[in-house]
Amino acid sequence: MATAAPPLDNHHRPSSSSSSAAYDPTFVPDAVKTFVVHLYRHIRDNNVYEIHQMYDTSFHTLTDRLFKDTPWPSVESVSIYVDNDHVFCLLYKEMWFRHLFARGSVGLKERIESWDNYCELFGVVLLGNVNIQLPNQWLWDMIDEFVYQFQSFCQFRAKLKGKSEHEIALLREFDKAWNVYGVLNFLQALVDKSMIIEILEREKQGLEQFTATDGYDYNGGSNVLKVLGYFSMVGLLRVHCLLGDYQTGLKCLRPIDISQQGVYTSVIGSNIATIYHYGFANLMLRRYGDAIREFNKILLYILKTKQYHEKSAQYEQILKKNEQMYALLAICLSLCPQVKLVEETVNAQLREKYGEKMTRMQRYDDEAFALYDELFSYACPKFITPSAPDYDEPLVNYNQDAYRLQLKLFLYEVKQQQLLVGVRTFLKVYSSISLAKLAAYMEVDESTIRTILMTYKHKTHAADTRGKIISNADIDFYIDDDIVHVVESKPSKRYGDYFLRQIVKMEGVITDLDAIKLN
Repeated sequence: MATAAPPLDNHHRPSSSSSSAAYDPTFVPDAVKTFVVHLYRHIRDNNVYEIHQMYDTSFHTLTDRLFKDTPWPSVESVSIYVDNDHVFCLLYKEMWFRHLFARGSVGLKERIESWDNYCELFGVVLLGNVNIQLPNQWLWDMIDEFVYQFQSFCQFRAKLKGKSEHEIALLREFDKAWNVYGVLNFLQALVDKSMIIEILEREKQGLEQFTATDGYDYNGGSNVLKVLGYFSMVGLLRVHCLLGDYQTGLKCLRPIDISQQGVYTSVIGSNIATIYHYGFANLMLRRYGDAIREFNKILLYILKTKQYHEKSAQYEQILKKNEQMYALLAICLSLCPQVKLVEETVNAQLREKYGEKMTRMQRYDDEAFALYDELFSYACPKFITPSAPDYDEPLVNYNQDAYRLQLKLFLYEVKQQQLLVGVRTFLKVYSSISLAKLAAYMEVDESTIRTILMTYKHKTHAADTRGKIISNADIDFYIDDDIVHVVESKPSKRYGDYFLRQIVKMEGVITDLDAIKLN
């Protein structure tokens, strides 16, 4: 386990970039006193419903009213109202830093102190000293924010130009803060200590009810370690995607069956983050079919439920991820035209947003590559370089290096499929065709057409997480005696969506007719 960075002493504290002349960290408004007292009481009573209401609603209401431009009161100022309870103070401080990061004005001092707080908070949880129940939303937000702050720190550290000698000295001194091994160790330790993988295995045998209870313990125990361990598997997927290690990321998520409802679907932010990173990892591994299926499901879910989250603090993030996943779905379908895997309502939205671009992306010329570049750059995660730079070398910004590498690999894959568009077009219109004839159409010799067909086979097949070879192709073929025989999968026709839309239209017409008053 990575050790926590030592606390900053007064001689090494950089000036806070988030402090305001009007901000007094010791001043606690009456509304905040009432908030922390009631929240503390509900946590002690394990009243999960009231905790969720205060965390998800009251905290944001008070933030908008009193702390839009300043941080919340310091933990030292509120601790006297909660009996100086150590665990509550760590939880409050985690929320305090999260609010600070949400405002966007965070200096090196706050980043290091937030790391220290996570080390202490997760350390207490791992030692089993937390006998409380917290809402899944809060526990997900902890893991989500932990990974986000790690990503943010790596981007911050990679922008070396303009950093003062004092900041460089601090980065050297506190090199354990947000170290990639420390982050991965904490997430893996939460998975291991919670025994969540064993719990999920026992659940398959009918010996546990983890998913049925949404991870809560109704026998007087705590859900904190188990649910943090569960969400840490999603956190590990996300970190490995940021590092470009997609195989390992999907391996970390394997204990969660994403084809079924689970605890990850109980929080919309967790649901979206899981499928977004799962889909992106499969896209980069050429498992386009798996990516399309999951993007389709989550986009359909968002389409049906987003109106219920309009007042949520996460609404903007939901909309952003929604748009990014439509872009990723457009990429997947351009590389692997499996439209039959997409629901009609999702496909209609996709065509409205990217229909014209997807048509142009089929051409595989310079304009098409520019569109792939554009959509990938818009929708990909913010990749990171996890290692610290050599501070003795000239200071340059390298925060875009990881992104450029992943973009290069992606466009290289796209370019390799350039010839496949032509061969797929001909295979679509023939049930059988000789190699000589196909070679003539493609304006290549027979040896080259064999190579192209083998490339098509290779590019439309990939190994899944268990090593089994799966096909992403809507058209398959085999060669017998120099004749290419085409096998095309027939999509099953769907009538349900059409009739549902017509029923809704009819109900609207009936409502309008009822409103007309006849003389």
